[in-house]
Amino acid sequence: METKTRENWSSKAGFILAAAGSAIGLGNIWKFPYSVGTNGGGAYVAVYLLFLVLIGTPLMLAAITLGRKTQLSVFGAYKSIDKRWSFVGFLAVICGFVILAFYSSVGGWVLYYFKNAVTGNLNTKDPQVLAGIFSNMMNSPATLIVYQLIFMALTMLIVINGIKKGIEVTSKVMMPGLFILLIIIAIRSVTLEGSMEGIKFLLVPDFSKITLEVAKNAMAQVFFSLSIGMGVMITYGSYLDKEVNLLSTAVSIPALDTLAALIAGFATIPAVFALGFEVGEGPGLMFITLPAVFASMPLGQIFCIAFFLMVTFAALTSSMSMLEISVSYFVDELKKDRKKSTLAVGIVIFLMGIPASLSLVQGSSFYIGSLSFFDIYDKLSSNILLTTGAFLLSIFVAWILTTKEAVKEIELSGIRFKLAPVWSFLVKYVVPVGVFIILFNSYKDFIIALLN
Repeated sequence: METKTRENWSSKAGFILAAAGSAIGLGNIWKFPYSVGTNGGGAYVAVYLLFLVLIGTPLMLAAITLGRKTQLSVFGAYKSIDKRWSFVGFLAVICGFVILAFYSSVGGWVLYYFKNAVTGNLNTKDPQVLAGIFSNMMNSPATLIVYQLIFMALTMLIVINGIKKGIEVTSKVMMPGLFILLIIIAIRSVTLEGSMEGIKFLLVPDFSKITLEVAKNAMAQVFFSLSIGMGVMITYGSYLDKEVNLLSTAVSIPALDTLAALIAGFATIPAVFALGFEVGEGPGLMFITLPAVFASMPLGQIFCIAFFLMVTFAALTSSMSMLEISVSYFVDELKKDRKKSTLAVGIVIFLMGIPASLSLVQGSSFYIGSLSFFDIYDKLSSNILLTTGAFLLSIFVAWILTTKEAVKEIELSGIRFKLAPVWSFLVKYVVPVGVFIILFNSYKDFIIALLN
């Protein structure tokens, strides 16, 4: 019987761009700026950076190491070392389904807005008109579902072509393009008159604003943004050659991710302050406030088109990684054909996403307790499944695989891991305790919201 050779990345740069593409998505461009605005500005940024260093980066190294050691999908990675832990891999596959179900809905909004930017419909300074465009979109079931379908079709088209010809090639084009567009917009934003207040809001922390809720939101943002708890990095790491330096890789991805989030903050928040808009707008910041900001600038329509093109790139580089988690499970574990698996999984996720989209339509009955299906998918994935997955990953690598074995895998490429004792201590003790505290409160809040 002929054994099919498993795909690998064609280069380390290709892997880093793809992994960074997974990490750099709507979590950076859409969620991070509005989370900064609604969680106290610089205080939220400070807590986010602390969690990134103490929890996010150590877990990134743990995930990539586990993936490369086993050379298997996230489900197979856990199963191959200890069958009793197979459920963690399955949890990651489920998490990918749930996240992409609501993420594809927002991806559809981005495509809709890109079209409107190109046609000039967003070229107005009037927030009322822009709020009307957003409201019309949110109250049109056909618009929401059609654009969600287009977004999922684009995602499936990339993944169906595999690692080298699909995900890697797309990432090599989209990621540099994303950074170039983001930097151009950020430069324009910080050079607007009155932008300094926005820069201060973003960078100067008021530590009195740090609460457990801010900490919980910052932790969820780290996991959502870095794609750790859902198994993307285990899956992507499984396609790495043994010669690749895992240390530099595990640092490069969070660094690029954080850089993108901060540049996105500079691209939006100073401009919002400079032009007198509300920084605490929340999720509507990108769709209502920013188009008005662009319309207030010289060459505003060009900046608006560039921005939503960039957000489309970011959304797709993340969505294709989420789809790959599930597809790799069917290809690796069940030995199914990649094309058929991609189509089947993509269709199921699209169908799961329809209630999420429709739950946002005014008068919708797609609610459980006080939460819409969209909010349920969001909170279930971001605050529950991702955090649970990250907690179990740290326990597994620290105590089941053991950090000693993980360090051996890290040093296979011929490097000396001088900070191995520090990393081992963080993964064994600091990460699980820190994540568990946030996780406990997330479970409690989610259950209360469902019951109310």
